[in-house]
Amino acid sequence: MTSAAQQDSANSRLRAILPPAVDPCALSLNESALPPLPAVRAALADFIGAANRYPEFLPTRLRGLVAEHLGVPQEKVAIGPGASGLALRLLQAAAVPGDRIVLSMPIFEGYLAFARMAGLAAVHVPLDSYGHHDLAAMAHAAQDARVVVLCRPNNPTGTLESVGDVERFISEVPTDTIVLLDEAYIEFVATARRVDVHRLIERFSNVVVLRTFSKAYGLAGLRIGYALAAPELAELLWSLQLPFGINAGCTVAVAASYAAHAQLEQRIAHIVAERSYLSARLRAAGAYTTDSHANFVYLPAAGRSWSEIFDASGLQVRNYPDGSVRITVDSRGSSQRVLAVVERALSGPADAPRGQTPPAAPDRPGPQHVGSAATRWPAPDRG
Repeated sequence: MTSAAQQDSANSRLRAILPPAVDPCALSLNESALPPLPAVRAALADFIGAANRYPEFLPTRLRGLVAEHLGVPQEKVAIGPGASGLALRLLQAAAVPGDRIVLSMPIFEGYLAFARMAGLAAVHVPLDSYGHHDLAAMAHAAQDARVVVLCRPNNPTGTLESVGDVERFISEVPTDTIVLLDEAYIEFVATARRVDVHRLIERFSNVVVLRTFSKAYGLAGLRIGYALAAPELAELLWSLQLPFGINAGCTVAVAASYAAHAQLEQRIAHIVAERSYLSARLRAAGAYTTDSHANFVYLPAAGRSWSEIFDASGLQVRNYPDGSVRITVDSRGSSQRVLAVVERALSGPADAPRGQTPPAAPDRPGPQHVGSAATRWPAPDRG
């Protein structure tokens, strides 16, 4: 084989390893629709030139960057390999096998794995018929739990509990129960509807807020996350930091992202606008979708298996066992592909009527295991 042929073969293998940065059909993981910002790509190219050097023993510079950007003391910040890495670290450090963890259902499936890895007993509290948390039932279940998880916006429904409801919920949770507030998608939430996390962690010493650079910042492949908490909990997470565990590319990427804040906000605004367009068009077509505040939309399976419908579409969406799907908001072209699938499905026979909203969920006296799709997302009455 000639040297040119060998190079072509190596390039082909590399392309097979690396996923394309832009893929209008990749709508299952809630990744950014675009590659990293130009300034971030340039910073990472510079980093590669020094990849022979170890990163910091502990990611002190990255911790300082995050703390300065958010205006909080460093002792309230911990760094990890994505929000997921910090979530697992927290469960393993703050709980012991057999402790209870309260989870809404459905939820980001990572939490089911983290609970299992930490040996915790999961208590499942179903969402209501509109995809919102049953905060009263979750607070009740948390009375004898070690950890309770609240995703805001929720994954996979994208729904958002009000600031007042969140604060009341936390106030009803015992002070020795850790409240893990997952804000992986917070950049897509309108500023006026965000929780003041500075005040929250000042008021509640049992709250840990998790955030990530994987979604809005478009750095999923680098695995960068951080936690905000009162000093005692933040120090617990920081004390378990793996030496040399965060590569220097993460630090330069975050620094460049912060410096290009205006460009990042433009990208976020584009995704939010596309989310509104897709949601409105889905509803106009007769498909019920939850009120999402993230970079995805959710189609509950109300008498229809969207999972089966999308399986044959060529689009990669996140399927759930009950037939519901979560669809990442991408480009207008992606939205048109999604709409074509939905409109084609709704133009044919279906078990469920079109365009109506499921009725409100009945009151629940306490936590219970998730029921069938028909129980959680009942098909509307035919009228």
